[in-house]
Amino acid sequence: MKIKRIEASKYVQERVLVYPEEGDPLRITRAELLQFGLHQGMDLPPELVVELEESGKRSSLRAKGAQLASGRMLSKKELREKLVRKGAGEEEAQDIALWLEELGAVDEQAYAGILVRHYAAAHYGKKRIVQELQRRGIPRELMEEALAQLPQPREAIEGYLAAKYKGRSLNFDERRKLGNALLRRGFDWHDIRPVLNALGEEIEE
Repeated sequence: MKIKRIEASKYVQERVLVYPEEGDPLRITRAELLQFGLHQGMDLPPELVVELEESGKRSSLRAKGAQLASGRMLSKKELREKLVRKGAGEEEAQDIALWLEELGAVDEQAYAGILVRHYAAAHYGKKRIVQELQRRGIPRELMEEALAQLPQPREAIEGYLAAKYKGRSLNFDERRKLGNALLRRGFDWHDIRPVLNALGEEIEE
């Protein structure tokens, strides 16, 4: 069986369609076109067809991974999950994530720092931020380094109160509700209580 014609895809960038004399076209990329020296009239033995299909799939998944990583910052875990949803196997997805990390397209250290600064600016406490970093798959050693950027708990709590109530006086029930809200946002009670007690009647444990 020979190659009848070769065309660039009109719809998918970098995809090349190789039409054999019989059957469906092979979907590959320009990398396979150059690597295997494909040209019109070239013989296509069955073993080469299989090799082209496998190589084309790998190249396509790498391209998808690069596109995902260039669109927004991702951890390797998030990238793996997205690639698996697009048809990659677990091992393939892991290899692509590591490859993109080596190229610098995936930078978990920078990503962790951005996440910590974002959630700190939104007045979340350390516990909640740690949960978010864990959910996104940030390694523990990078997590600790990023968390060092957090402001002191009292400063963060006072920032939340200032943004929420803009300096007006609060009654006991309002301060109690604020305490519960701060707990849900990841602050510890031993950090919350002194700030609330400074605003009025002491709140018990």
